[in-house]
Amino acid sequence: MINNIDDDPQISIVIVNYNTPDLTVDCLKSIDKFPPKQNFEVVLVDNGSEKESVNALENLSLKNFKVKMIFNGNNLGFAKANNQGIKQAKGEYVLLLNSDTEVKPRSIDMLLEFAKTEGSVGAVGSKLLNSDGSVQASAFRFPTIGRAIKQYWLGKKNLLDKYIPSDNQPTDVEVLVMAALLITPQTLKKVGLLDERYFMFFEDFDYCRRIKQAGLKVFYLPESEVIHHHGASGKKITDQANQWRRLVPSSKIYHGILGHCIYNFILWSSQKMLQLSK
Repeated sequence: MINNIDDDPQISIVIVNYNTPDLTVDCLKSIDKFPPKQNFEVVLVDNGSEKESVNALENLSLKNFKVKMIFNGNNLGFAKANNQGIKQAKGEYVLLLNSDTEVKPRSIDMLLEFAKTEGSVGAVGSKLLNSDGSVQASAFRFPTIGRAIKQYWLGKKNLLDKYIPSDNQPTDVEVLVMAALLITPQTLKKVGLLDERYFMFFEDFDYCRRIKQAGLKVFYLPESEVIHHHGASGKKITDQANQWRRLVPSSKIYHGILGHCIYNFILWSSQKMLQLSK
């Protein structure tokens, strides 16, 4: 049995669950099947799930490790729940892992090994795979007003779209989604925790921007593969038709109110121009 309840784990894996018991159990079982070779711990934060979801987690039996659990009385949001896990983490490195993911062989080890070899690494993320095994876009460029003008008014393509880095080597990117993101000790020291003003959405843009501002880099590591059942963990929070309502307050925090208004005017006007051209 691998002892993850260690006084000095090298890596802490933080998972947030919100009413996704089946997905979260599969995620934990994948870690149990393919555990990192270094001492590790798993910190699971339940964000006020229904009793059925809580029971499924409490009754879960794993072969190789025990889970350190934190139970919230209500949904505190993605950033705050992850921060709870980070605060409880004893590991030098912290892996933020979505509840709707499944790790593959050595995927965690490869993230850790890469982070140790590159002194400038602030965070490193896995290649994400869809449920059918196809590669999932997981990298972004920062959504600036200048880029919005170039893409939506001047017709330059793919400046603000989520993309898959084309190079099959570790790639320095601006933003990665936080589905499987390893945070290094220097980032925890220089950048600190996630901004808890973000309930859901934009916390990845904000945190990666702060990593860059601290003089560190965010890397995409294609050799480390993690299955991501995209969007499944967020479906319990809001339906697809109302996702934009969650985006608005987060956008105002990220861009500032004036920046939010300008950015969204560019998007709105480009849609209007497109409609008039038809």
